Amino acid sequence: MLSYRSVIKISAIVLFSAVTLLLAFTGDIPKKPDESRFTPVALTQPGDLDEPNTFEVLNDGRVFISERKGAIKLYDPITKQTKVIATIPVNTKYTSAKGTVTEAEEGLLGLTVDPDFDKNHWLYTFYSHPTEKKWMLTRWKFENDALVTGSEKILLQFETQREVCCHTGGGMTWDAKHDLYLTVGNNTGALLSSSTDERPNRVHWDDQRGTANTNSLIGKILRIHPEPDGTYTIPPGNLFPKGMAKTRPEIYTMGHRNPWRPSIDSKTGWLYWGDIGPDATENSERAPQGYDELNQARKPGFFGWPYFVGPNAPYNIFDYDSGDLGPPKDPKKPINNSVNNTVLKELPPVAPPFIYYPYSASPEFPLVGSGSRSSVGGPIYHRLDRPKAKRPWPAYYEGKWLATDLARGWIMAISMKANGDYLGMEQFLPSYHPIEPIDMKFGPDGDLYVLEYGSVWFGKSDNAKLVRIEYNAGNRKPTVMASTSKQGGSVPLTLTLSSAGTYDADGDKLKYSWKVTGTGMQPKLYATANPAITLTKPGVYLAALTVTDIHGASNSKTVKIIAGNEAPVVKIDLSGNSSFYFNNKPVNYDISVSDKEDGSLAAGTIKPSQVSVSINYTSEGFDMEQVAQEESSVDASTQFAVAQALVSHTDCKNCHSINAVNVAPSFTDISAKYKDNPAEIERLATTIRNGGSGHWNRPIAMPAHPGITLNDAHTIVNYIINITNKNINTLPVKGTYTPKVPAEDNGNGSYIIRAAYTDRGNKNIPKQTTVSTLILHNPQMGAALAPIMKGVSIKVNGLNGTTNVVARKDGYIGFKKLDMTGIKQLELAATATTLANNPGGAIEVRLDSPTGTLLGQTKVEQADQNPSDVKWLKTDIKESPGIHDVYFVFKNDKAKPLDALMLFGFIRFED
Repeated sequence: MLSYRSVIKISAIVLFSAVTLLLAFTGDIPKKPDESRFTPVALTQPGDLDEPNTFEVLNDGRVFISERKGAIKLYDPITKQTKVIATIPVNTKYTSAKGTVTEAEEGLLGLTVDPDFDKNHWLYTFYSHPTEKKWMLTRWKFENDALVTGSEKILLQFETQREVCCHTGGGMTWDAKHDLYLTVGNNTGALLSSSTDERPNRVHWDDQRGTANTNSLIGKILRIHPEPDGTYTIPPGNLFPKGMAKTRPEIYTMGHRNPWRPSIDSKTGWLYWGDIGPDATENSERAPQGYDELNQARKPGFFGWPYFVGPNAPYNIFDYDSGDLGPPKDPKKPINNSVNNTVLKELPPVAPPFIYYPYSASPEFPLVGSGSRSSVGGPIYHRLDRPKAKRPWPAYYEGKWLATDLARGWIMAISMKANGDYLGMEQFLPSYHPIEPIDMKFGPDGDLYVLEYGSVWFGKSDNAKLVRIEYNAGNRKPTVMASTSKQGGSVPLTLTLSSAGTYDADGDKLKYSWKVTGTGMQPKLYATANPAITLTKPGVYLAALTVTDIHGASNSKTVKIIAGNEAPVVKIDLSGNSSFYFNNKPVNYDISVSDKEDGSLAAGTIKPSQVSVSINYTSEGFDMEQVAQEESSVDASTQFAVAQALVSHTDCKNCHSINAVNVAPSFTDISAKYKDNPAEIERLATTIRNGGSGHWNRPIAMPAHPGITLNDAHTIVNYIINITNKNINTLPVKGTYTPKVPAEDNGNGSYIIRAAYTDRGNKNIPKQTTVSTLILHNPQMGAALAPIMKGVSIKVNGLNGTTNVVARKDGYIGFKKLDMTGIKQLELAATATTLANNPGGAIEVRLDSPTGTLLGQTKVEQADQNPSDVKWLKTDIKESPGIHDVYFVFKNDKAKPLDALMLFGFIRFED
């Protein structure tokens, strides 16, 4: 007899199916929204997070983030700051029987908040006990931005082993009845195939002792109902009834290797999760190839591991003593006869798989690609789950599963048929490339949140971050760009006003309106996109461009024009390559300056002391565009455009002002206190990175900024110390500079050569400053940073943290406007491994187009090597002086179009 809840559930499914069919017949199937309507916004700052793994978004927009090493952090959307609110003592290491200590997967494995958090303030954690070999599921009280001391309640604890690695799970979610689901990994020695070693002293290599054990909680997804007193009860309908001998009633599903982020479909009550499979790269007599899985459980069940994997491919049971292969298990009646299993022998029938994919291309699910894999899972979208969402997603995604893979970095929107079976998938927001997405869920605001673990395993990554993907359902304002063909000049001044780059994401027809104003003149209006104008009187003019779409949404931008004073011309000439620097190799530079009114450097009417010349090393990740923005607001005497850009990109200005005293001392006061004390100046750079207090008798401590490199910290300190110095000596206008990467830096930064001159003005006409900037990059460039890509994809190598291009047949990448002067050889870092089933191929280096002049080529052979080992291939090329676009084209006539030929990591230009 069906229960009331069952009738309601079935009715909802039937209604959903009927509506779907009706929409299909009427042609009113929701249209896929344009990608431009989704905007990824990084919430945390570089350096804020250290091995983040799970998160929860509160109704007020704050976000809890757990980190493997034990910290719980809180992101505040109002202050945009991330702070530690608790640090839980945890174990993070394994100690083998031989005494070898290894960093592994244990630690703070995950957190969640109670469905009634706004009322009870309960937060749940799952972690490895710091000294005892057990996992802990506990509940805390959260008040005043902290976990209340002494409030921890232990709901559940169970034994683990710490001699071999790996797999811990740690994901949690809730259903409509406030039942808590917890994923638990198999905690077993990892093999290329199934782990069923029954030999003595190998118990931790036998998944039959736990994952396939009905009385063990490892390798399971648990379902319990937390009670107010900190205990839990067993909800009805789990895999084994409460009180059944030789079973654990907490088990909802079993037969998992490493289940990760679970989610519940609120319409059906079905469970979804990702499960990470073994590493076998191909089918063999002994075992099938490994698969990762994205699974669906409509009811409790056994999902096959360690006897079946992927498409329920069976393992022949291997006898580790004799080396013989036994028959596979019967999926309808699997029997666990392991010597390490002392409970039920007969297991439930194996549940059907949902989505599965190996290292190689998947014929069943080709869109998932190939290469490394680490399925995560994600949420199912339903509009009614978030009734107060300020940015609800479009109906197109209703009922779809948004799932991600940590290694491959995609997000798939997975569609189901009316009966829940798999229908299809498509990549969501392919322009967004998350770095190791480890958790993903919708927030109460309707946005999709993605937690990026970062590229360094078992270590802190500056690119670890929390991202919010926002959806704009309405009409979008035009994006306006305004410029002039000349920034100024003598009168009569004829120039063109330009709207180049202006566009409307909705494709609306646009109306352009320019308004030119100046002192003592009537405004002049122009109704064309790019009008030509003539200014006959000296003065300062403003040209405002307003662009309006057909719905009345408008946007504006203004440019300044100075008539009556020609802007200076400043050039930087180098004797060698103008794209790359070569460490410890001198660069000869020569600055030329000319001005219509002032004369020139060459003629001696402009003095070298009037020209500002600086060369700064900027660490990897510096925003070069920020310098360009600073140039419009600084005069030629300053040496600190780079420093000002760094300061504007940090939270320095939240507490510090140049002159006024805020919650922290002003830059002027800091300069006065420390400018004559070299030891303190050196300390300041370290303090920026590590934080500090006690030097100004203020109650507020300076927070740490570990995301700022020591080199950049020195640049900022030099700016602050010289904030009041108006007579700073600049570099000569002609000279030699030897690049020398700071010892503490990774060397992946750039040198910015900057020359600036401010003219003398012309009577009452303002002065004009011209800044010329040349950027010399490290000669080693990441292939994944290429601005031109076709027929390739991007993936992170989890073994060494590098980001690579996955090259496919006839695909290519390209770099624009590189100076090839003096470049005689390239070194290419590319690998084709048997583990990833890469067939290899040739990399052609071509000039100006994918079919342009062939400069050289190198062959990448398939090798039986570790994918983390970088292999550099020397490639001689024809010398081609001058500025060119450079393309790297991937060839293999025998490969299939979807084959991942190789991983292409880096290019090193050599002179």
